[in-house]
Amino acid sequence: MQHKARKRFGQNFLQDENVINAIITSLAAKKNQHFVEVGPGLGALTFKLLPLVTQLDVIELDRDLAQHLQNIAAKKSQLTIYNIDVLKFNFTQLQKQPLRIVGNLPYNISTTLIFHLLKFTAIISDMTFMLQKEVVERITAAPNTSSYGRLSVIVQYYCTTDYLFTVPPTAFKPKPKVESAMVHLTPYQVKPFVAIDEITLARIVKLAFMHPRKMIANNLKTIINTNSLENLSICPKKRPGELSVQDYVTISNHFTEKL
Repeated sequence: MQHKARKRFGQNFLQDENVINAIITSLAAKKNQHFVEVGPGLGALTFKLLPLVTQLDVIELDRDLAQHLQNIAAKKSQLTIYNIDVLKFNFTQLQKQPLRIVGNLPYNISTTLIFHLLKFTAIISDMTFMLQKEVVERITAAPNTSSYGRLSVIVQYYCTTDYLFTVPPTAFKPKPKVESAMVHLTPYQVKPFVAIDEITLARIVKLAFMHPRKMIANNLKTIINTNSLENLSICPKKRPGELSVQDYVTISNHFTEKL
C-alpha cells in the first residue's frame, strides 16, 4: 500500500525487519493470549503477530490505514480493527482475558496515552511499546537521576519497567529526528506501595514536579508542612527528584487520612 505519512497523526512507519523480529521475539506470544496493537500503521508488526495468536485487536485512527487493515481482516478471522482515537477507547470492552498491549506509539501523544492506559492496568497483563528514547529513559529512571520525574513516579507506581533496546531513526520511514527505544511495562498484581486515593497521589506528584529544582517542602506547602514531612521520615529540603515512589505514596496517604 502506498501511504504518505501524516504529521498530524505522528506517523513514522517501522520498516527494519531486524527490529520488527526483535520486537516479536521479545513478546514471546502464545496462541491463547489476547493482543491489542495500538497504531498498527501499515501492519509491520500486525502481519508478524497474526499467525502467532488467537485474537488480535488493532486500534487505528487513520481511516485509510484502517481500511487497508480491514481488507486484510476479511481473510483473517482473528483480526478486529477499531477505527477510533485510542485516547477515547475503553479497553474494558475487550476484557475476555488479560490483555497484552503492543505498539509503535505516536510520539506526540505517547505520554498522554500511557496515562490513559494506566487506568486499565487491572485488565492488562503487560505493555510493550516503541517510544521516543527520552520518554523510555524517563519511564525507567531511578530517583536522583536527571530523567526521573512525574512520568517515572506514576508509571512505576503501577508497573515494573524494563528498557529493552534502542532503535535508530533509520528503522523508520520517514526517519524521525530522534532515537527510539522499546520499553516493557508489567502492571503489578499486588502493588508494593498502595495509595489510599490514586487521584490524590497523581495530583501530589504533579504538584511536586511543577518546580523540580525547589525543595519538596516549598512545592507541597499548601498540602503538608515541614514538621509533617519530617514525621514521615522525609527530608523537607530534598528536591522532588530525590523522593522515591514510596515517599510520594506516604505523603499522599498522610494527606488523604487528614481529609
